[in-house]
Amino acid sequence: MATTQGVNVLRYSALVAGLVYGVYHQSSITSAAKRAEAQHEYARQERLIEQAKAEWKKKTTPKDAQSSGVITDPEDSRFDLEAYLKLKAGEN
Repeated sequence: MATTQGVNVLRYSALVAGLVYGVYHQSSITSAAKRAEAQHEYARQERLIEQAKAEWKKKTTPKDAQSSGVITDPEDSRFDLEAYLKLKAGEN
């Protein structure tokens, strides 16, 4: 009878240990999947931000600067007189 009790203790101990390991393993798999999904979402948002910045820059850049790269509007704060004069000298 003593051996039967010892075997039952070992069986139930193994069962409990297996259940604990299963719960731990499942939680680690779930957390890894959530981390990967969060990284994927962050990368997608970075791409959207870069696209928005590029579109905004294309939208706000004056038409003159888009074709030659030089801002020809003297009222613009980024106006460069030297670059403008070189552009006009090259056209002649």
